[in-house]
Amino acid sequence: MPQDPSNQNSLDHDLRRLVYYSRNRIAGEPGAMHETIRGILAASRTNNARVGVTGALMFNAGCFAQVLEGPGEAVETTFERIQQDERHGEVSLLAFEAVAARLFTDWSMAYVGASQADAARYGDMANESGFDLSKMTGDRLCAVLHGLALEEEAAAA
Repeated sequence: MPQDPSNQNSLDHDLRRLVYYSRNRIAGEPGAMHETIRGILAASRTNNARVGVTGALMFNAGCFAQVLEGPGEAVETTFERIQQDERHGEVSLLAFEAVAARLFTDWSMAYVGASQADAARYGDMANESGFDLSKMTGDRLCAVLHGLALEEEAAAA
């Protein structure tokens, strides 16, 4: 039976956060690309919610970064599944650490990058955080994601 992520912090005695990126190729018309990316997010939500893993999916042209948060064993199993998925190329682990609380109680998604043309192309999925995922460290990526979480909390208030 899946656990409710909203009260997961009190249930996890072994809470971990894993950050990775992988190279992916998504090509096509903007509408089709939006649909593909939304499909990836939906699959993450569905598959990972079953084991109590939440997180964030960040993407730019050809590169995805993802944060997985949840019980240590579930996070490790999820990451192993990702590494075996042929849609993910050059999977690189950026960070894996014990944490006191989740940054993301559900799934979040955002386009990241400095290209104005790409930002316009992705419309409602775009933001202006402007960094290159291929050059990110785990700490920097976590800091950016934390900033996005704070922005989301402020917007919801």
